[in-house]
Amino acid sequence: MSGHHRKLNIRLELGGLVQKAGLVELTADDRATLLGAFLELAEQLQVNEKPSAADLKTRWRRRLNRFHAEGEDDEGNGL
Repeated sequence: MSGHHRKLNIRLELGGLVQKAGLVELTADDRATLLGAFLELAEQLQVNEKPSAADLKTRWRRRLNRFHAEGEDDEGNGL
């Protein structure tokens, strides 16, 4: 797969994650709101305050486990 196709595939997968999380509906497909949320998320991961980036990642991974346990992932794509 070429570099261009790989980048495109990654973008498509990320868009699918946004959709799966329900963010499109929750923000009424407001892309400015979504980008602002992602920028804030990136800031949280860069700051050395409580909770730490490692704590956030652990919490998010646990939430993904609950997502799977609750049967919310109906696509079965390994996420």
